[in-house]
Amino acid sequence: MTSDEARDGVPLTNLDQPLFDGSNATKRDLVDYLDAVSDRIVPALQGRPLSVIRVRPGQPPFMQKNLPKYTPSWVKTAKLWAEASHREITYALCDDRKTLIWFANQRAVEYHPGLLRGTHFTHLILDLDPPEGEAFPLVVQAARLVRQALDDAGLAGAVKTSGAKGVHVFVPVVDGIPMEDLAAATRALAARAERVDPALATTAFIREDRAGKVFLDSTRAGGATVVAAYSPRIRPGTPVSFPVAWEDLDRVVPADFTIHTAPGLLGDGDPWAERMPEPQALPADLIEEGHTIPVARVQAMHEGKRRARARRES
Repeated sequence: MTSDEARDGVPLTNLDQPLFDGSNATKRDLVDYLDAVSDRIVPALQGRPLSVIRVRPGQPPFMQKNLPKYTPSWVKTAKLWAEASHREITYALCDDRKTLIWFANQRAVEYHPGLLRGTHFTHLILDLDPPEGEAFPLVVQAARLVRQALDDAGLAGAVKTSGAKGVHVFVPVVDGIPMEDLAAATRALAARAERVDPALATTAFIREDRAGKVFLDSTRAGGATVVAAYSPRIRPGTPVSFPVAWEDLDRVVPADFTIHTAPGLLGDGDPWAERMPEPQALPADLIEEGHTIPVARVQAMHEGKRRARARRES
């Protein structure tokens, strides 16, 4: 494998290979894009255990959490215990441009940081997922329900496209909120948004129960990850997750923002940082309400078992 050039001391290889089928991009395009936005995306990744989704020629995409043995010694790391696999995982901390360029050369297209920075959870996050088909206008309407629920709770958040079909709402929170309380507040916020217009939005975790509504996913807490602002996605045209002003949501579609168009739209700005409110304390009544709402994944697991048993008995 020949090195075509280097950036920040990182050798780059095979830059003219197609990135993936349908990407409309080469590996060089990926490197160029991430380099162009490095001073915007690195702050969103800094200090957070990082999972990436890589795509190699002729292979399906795969998520990488544990760093490979050939990782350069200068890449910062964090070791975390993974309860699911009962082992310690060595995550990367993408704290600088050099590490980002190294990941780009590894064909890491998607960047999914953890919600912890150090020992603190930094954001409450809702992931709004459309029903089947191209239904982004419904997602926009549902995002307005979330914004109303935030306003009613005295909170403020920022919104971005997911780079896929939905949007993410981020609410920065003060340090020291226990994970259980943050997760509870997230459930309560989703429930309050659902109550504003239950014909449009749902918190139903089981897909068959959503009935064509926008899913307000409140499970992005604890050990979950969420794709970073400015991260590319492995989807046709290589879109990126892009910050949008609340008032502009109904003027855009996710495909407007790709690795080819995003740098020009950004210029020298960082709208994700600029639009992010200051960290906020969570209202006690929001946390209290959330503790009365069952955890979606657990509830769905029990309900799935109940339905399977009912089918067997019938």
